[in-house]
Amino acid sequence: MDNEISLNEKLNTYFAGRVVRKDLTKKIKEGANVPIYVLEYLLGMYCATDDEDSINDGVERVKKILSDNFVRPDEAEKIKSKIKELGQYTVIDNITVKLNEKKDIYEAEFSNLGLKGVLISSHYVKDYEKLLGGGIWCILKMNYFYDEEIRDVSPFNIGNLTPIQMPNLDLEEIFTGRNQFTKDEWIDVLLRSVGMEPTQLEYKVKWHLLTRMIPLVENNYNLCELGPRGTGKSHIYKEISPNSILVSGGQTTVANLFYNMASRQIGLVGLWDCVAFDEVAGITFKDKDGIQIMKDYMASGSFARGREQKAASASMVFVGNINQSVDVLLKTSHLFDPFPDAMAYDSAFFDRVHFYLPGWEIPKYRPEFFTNEYGFITDYLAEFFREMRKRNFSDAMDKYFNLGNNLNQRDVIAVRRTVSGMVKLIYPNGEYTKENIEEILQYALVGRRRVKEQLKKIGGMEFYDVHFSYIDKENFNEEFVSVPEQGGGKLIPEGTGKPGHIYVVGHGQTGMIGTFKIETEVVPGSGKFERTGLGSNRETKESINIAYNYFRANKKNISGTISTHDFDYLMHVQDLQGIGVTSELSLAAFIGMCSGALKKPIQSQMVILGTMSIGGTITKVQELADTLQVCFDAGAKKILLPMASAVDIGTIPPELFAKFQISFYQSPEDAVFKALGVE
Repeated sequence: MDNEISLNEKLNTYFAGRVVRKDLTKKIKEGANVPIYVLEYLLGMYCATDDEDSINDGVERVKKILSDNFVRPDEAEKIKSKIKELGQYTVIDNITVKLNEKKDIYEAEFSNLGLKGVLISSHYVKDYEKLLGGGIWCILKMNYFYDEEIRDVSPFNIGNLTPIQMPNLDLEEIFTGRNQFTKDEWIDVLLRSVGMEPTQLEYKVKWHLLTRMIPLVENNYNLCELGPRGTGKSHIYKEISPNSILVSGGQTTVANLFYNMASRQIGLVGLWDCVAFDEVAGITFKDKDGIQIMKDYMASGSFARGREQKAASASMVFVGNINQSVDVLLKTSHLFDPFPDAMAYDSAFFDRVHFYLPGWEIPKYRPEFFTNEYGFITDYLAEFFREMRKRNFSDAMDKYFNLGNNLNQRDVIAVRRTVSGMVKLIYPNGEYTKENIEEILQYALVGRRRVKEQLKKIGGMEFYDVHFSYIDKENFNEEFVSVPEQGGGKLIPEGTGKPGHIYVVGHGQTGMIGTFKIETEVVPGSGKFERTGLGSNRETKESINIAYNYFRANKKNISGTISTHDFDYLMHVQDLQGIGVTSELSLAAFIGMCSGALKKPIQSQMVILGTMSIGGTITKVQELADTLQVCFDAGAKKILLPMASAVDIGTIPPELFAKFQISFYQSPEDAVFKALGVE
């Protein structure tokens, strides 16, 4: 509790008038449908004190202002009547402005009040450009004047308009104040400022929640977060920052998002610091070139429309739900699977994502996760974030570390931007140690590697270099990072398997390369052969029949003890990654029958590659490099490869080839002996 007192006291001492007790926000928020930054703007005006009586008075005043002046859509007519009867009335509403070029005037539209075509002075538009794009919350004095002579102008007009945002911010105040807090205290302050209670959260979760803030402090930062429902993925972009806009799932247009060629106005990316897409599964563009322009913008921060090249600094955030467990998704598809089909297999689009935030590592929000302690007024926090966009810490790591050789230019940019964003949040005054930067660098590398691992599944060999590392400039030690969900849980376990159990990697019915397991049981019987797990694919059944017929004709070449009369052979094929059973099973099935009949297991962590014809002719492996990459991801250490594939070894990256112990075989019988370790 001492820590609680000290943190609250520190905030009130070093940031007096800039903090608010978050339980007040919570109490009023539950009864008023206004964004948090609107609420806290008012609380900051009337409750910036730690005197309980003054706070209570302030809360009552804020409640009264909201009940009297905040326009609820169902009470719009009542408020309009008040403005008319009183001649002047103060309202709180969301205002959007459009230029009426036919009349050469600006007209305001009120979101809740439902008014359109209200004349607004051009100086407001110049001072607050955001009025033109998506609208902002304002406190306004509204006047009413009806003139019978002028029929086509609204009798409502705006006497005075104040955006509900802080007018100015002294960054030095934040830098000086930051010196009074430890790293962990400052992280807790940031989390409390967005309403979370850090004492209830694991350290790793705190970092994930901080990452959600990076698009607000870093220009042109592309973040993706997919995870279960109820973890607050879009909350910060909708409620916390008045500088970000949440585009709810569904159709959008290039004109709305980037540039409207008819009105010659820039879209959302030019007006907001952050454009977040909620429910990525629903993203569609009416324009055919929409995704292409988005890719161009995500890579370079600029885009071409017509003859013009436009630049903007808005960050892009993609949030959505994963409906299956991550394990299932990793085995059957990839972690970008929830995106719409137009994007889901577009590796170039996802290559532009700087960080993949694992939403499944954030717990579902419960009441105790929301704080009752002090944090920055949301608006103060938002302005601090906004000012930090003008600074750059992407070279913060260069003093201490180099990046490993598996990172290409896009990977380097992604990692640098994440490092820069985290430094802006945690060490805005630029005071940090080597250990501080190493912690951030490791985290940044993991988030980008998660993207790269999925790209490898979508795009194959083009993205094989996923073994990210960084090198300490002092002692030249190289540290590698791993992605938690990729580790463990390998499809091919360590240790020797059962006789008759074989792993194969081949092309499934979908065309993707995947891992399959053949389980062969040999039991006393009358020579029956049963096959299960083959689905309805004729070619798959044919490949198993080739194996059984070859086995019956050539079993004596393997061992005189093998019998097909006194035993039943039961074979089951498992599609471990859900891509449709492969038809490349003939050789592996033959080895499986020999292994089961001889009761000898094949070598541990071995994968069988290659197929054979009914006469025993071996065919080479198609797409050998991609196939070996899938073997490696599945956990294989040993590969049985047809001699015919030796000519393709030049296509395999040396780093990948070196991961395996490879045995070549000439014939099906040779393959059996090598698989069983009988040379």
